Amino acid sequence: MYSAVRTNARGRDYAGCLQWIEGAGMIRRAYNTETTELPLDGNAIYSEFKVYMADTGLFVSMLESGTASSIVQGQLGTYKGAIYENVMADVLGKMGRKLYYYHKDGGVELDFLFRYQGECVPIECKARTGNAKSLKTVMNNEVKYHVSHAIKLGDYNVGREGKLLTLPMYMSFLLTQF
Repeated sequence: MYSAVRTNARGRDYAGCLQWIEGAGMIRRAYNTETTELPLDGNAIYSEFKVYMADTGLFVSMLESGTASSIVQGQLGTYKGAIYENVMADVLGKMGRKLYYYHKDGGVELDFLFRYQGECVPIECKARTGNAKSLKTVMNNEVKYHVSHAIKLGDYNVGREGKLLTLPMYMSFLLTQF
């Protein structure tokens, strides 16, 4: 939200700044998509995006004083979800993948979409075990969302429940099949 930087700010006011820090390799953009189907690049909404740090260590170092040492001690607190999501953006970016997500005003939001084994597959990053409501909605409406498989990453063991594959976050680097 540009207005969080300055009241009444617009995208055009900061487009050059974002392009510069993206070109410098400091950030990665994830683009919202019109739909959850391939081709992702063709369905991207380039005016709607999230920004992730290209290096999770830099992200953590930018948090308030003392937070980095708390995180190293395993106390991620309220930052846990943001850190898990940034780690996944970092991993996908280092694999050379463009970043996409899905968010609609109706409340359905998927952390990432990517091409995996020739299909559009959502990835949910969960800081805690629990339900991923949007992912369940999408998986229960295959005709509407065109998604037949999904991946949930977090503090899990390897497992499969129907068409949902759960993996520990540290195994995300193995998701290399296009």
